[in-house]
Amino acid sequence: MSVFPGFGGWINQNSQQPPKAESKRSENVESNSEPPLEFEYYDKDEVDKQVQLWIEEDKKHPWKDAPPKVKVTRKKGLYHMHIELTKGRIPESVYLLFANPLNNKYFQDFDGHNFLENKSRKLLMKDGPRRIAEVEKVVSWKFLWFSGALPISLIVEDNQKYLTGNYKKKNVKFMKVFEGRWKVEPLFIDSERLCKQIKPKSREEYKKCSGGRGRIASKVTMEQIFQPSFPLNLPPFSWIIRGITIKTTKNLLDVAP
Repeated sequence: MSVFPGFGGWINQNSQQPPKAESKRSENVESNSEPPLEFEYYDKDEVDKQVQLWIEEDKKHPWKDAPPKVKVTRKKGLYHMHIELTKGRIPESVYLLFANPLNNKYFQDFDGHNFLENKSRKLLMKDGPRRIAEVEKVVSWKFLWFSGALPISLIVEDNQKYLTGNYKKKNVKFMKVFEGRWKVEPLFIDSERLCKQIKPKSREEYKKCSGGRGRIASKVTMEQIFQPSFPLNLPPFSWIIRGITIKTTKNLLDVAP
């Protein structure tokens, strides 16, 4: 059963019956072209303008991402990881970091080594801005003196309109439970400088009070639940698995530009 309601229910229901024939298609992750944003959910002119604002304004008022804030708790054998971070990119761009199956190039260290490699993606269902897919990835990890690569298979759901997503394990080695959810929200980072006493609550208010000159950054919130399989859920193995999972997740989020 899924820890997060709703998403697990869809998986349980659809594991008993095949998706519709028209939804059974694979996306080629080796392609050199990225799937574009579907601008029926966005104002393309505003997105283009934000990209230009970041290029121009960042020279005068540089932005630096703060390290992710991570809180980990444990209850009834389940680890709950809460992560918050900010990115100096527009929300639509950050959404693509999570949802784009061709995002290998974003997850590299300084030596060009991929922390995250996408192997395959099969689209199971598409309903407007909402997509559900089966993905296979390889995640590189390093903890203390140990390192390796871990293949994982996930069922993922994302919503391009609301910039949200869920994921749940289909097959993750060493894990009995592995699932989570994320969302991207706008940050009006120039409001104090350009909006004076006004605290904008929407993009429309921000555009008006900043005279169209305010950059929009992103706040990312992620909730992840995991539980190692037996006997790795027992000390000292559980401490190692916990450390690897937390550090690898932080690395993946922190390395993306």
